[in-house]
Amino acid sequence: MHVLEKTKSPLASLAETVIDQHAANFWLQKFNSLWSFNQALGKIVQKENSAQNMVSLTLQVNRHFELGQAGQHHPIFVEVDGIRYERSYSLTQLDSQHVLLTVKKVDQGKVSAWLVEQSQVGDILEFGQPYGDMLLPEQAQTMLLLAAGSGITPMLSLLKALSKTDRMTQAPIQLLYWVKEYADVAFKSRFEQLAEQYPNFSFQVFYTQEVDAGERLNQAHAALLENIENSVVYACGPSGFVAQAEQLFAHAQSFKSEAFSMTPVESSETGFVNVTLLKSKKVLAIPKGQSILASLEQQNIKPTHGCRMGICNKCVCNKVEGSTRNLVNGGQNSEPGNLLKICVNSAQSDLVIDL
Repeated sequence: MHVLEKTKSPLASLAETVIDQHAANFWLQKFNSLWSFNQALGKIVQKENSAQNMVSLTLQVNRHFELGQAGQHHPIFVEVDGIRYERSYSLTQLDSQHVLLTVKKVDQGKVSAWLVEQSQVGDILEFGQPYGDMLLPEQAQTMLLLAAGSGITPMLSLLKALSKTDRMTQAPIQLLYWVKEYADVAFKSRFEQLAEQYPNFSFQVFYTQEVDAGERLNQAHAALLENIENSVVYACGPSGFVAQAEQLFAHAQSFKSEAFSMTPVESSETGFVNVTLLKSKKVLAIPKGQSILASLEQQNIKPTHGCRMGICNKCVCNKVEGSTRNLVNGGQNSEPGNLLKICVNSAQSDLVIDL
């Protein structure tokens, strides 16, 4: 009896003959920049300004790309001046082969500056696996979306996903959006179109540094939401904004948030503490008030990390002993044996961590 063997695809045959997958990717991309043995890649096919110091990049993705759910983030890998960086951004699906990446340039941000100022049509970006729990509820219910600055991008993704269903007609949805200046507003025409199309949807923009400056997030905005106990609140923006939102809407049925920057160093948090790295067998002096990850990097220690926002959990390690403060929400933890996100925590005392 003859055994029939399944015919192998050319790509599978190539994978067997080329041991090094990096070499396989190199040669595949000589034929097509989006071809890869195992990498999720996207090619910039359109670049346009969406607001002041903010661009929207339309990316054509390959077959390895896995789109996360609306509101999730994707790690994006970029090479700048020969150094590979990882940052996380929220993506919006445009169709089966294209996604929208919107990036705002931040002060001293190497990746955001490169994407805003130097990226070009034809450039290739690499993606990691999506993550994050700022997801839509399973059933239609009253929703309040709070965004500050570039925190508007996951809100656009959530609203686009909702508009593909009938939930936009079933319950009230409000979007409150804070920016510094008129020129900082992104996607305004899209939100206006949604408001015209769906009577249940409304949005309002607050300008904090214009002559007719609107009020920053406060109790008055919390009063806009009726029946808060049965509502879902989403907040995305700088850590101070998110912390304020969490306090104001503590009684919401569900509160989901992501902060993309950390609280600045307070004057009371000066001085140095010692951190003991058990695996590395090193003792280092690091400053209080600064993220442990940044402090270690300044001393040429390169721990595994990803988003730098406390979301992806790639930098998590075990804290054997010591006191830390969360730079996103201000929470302090002195309990031994806890998992520690070193990208969003600072040392408050001498530390022993399992790195």
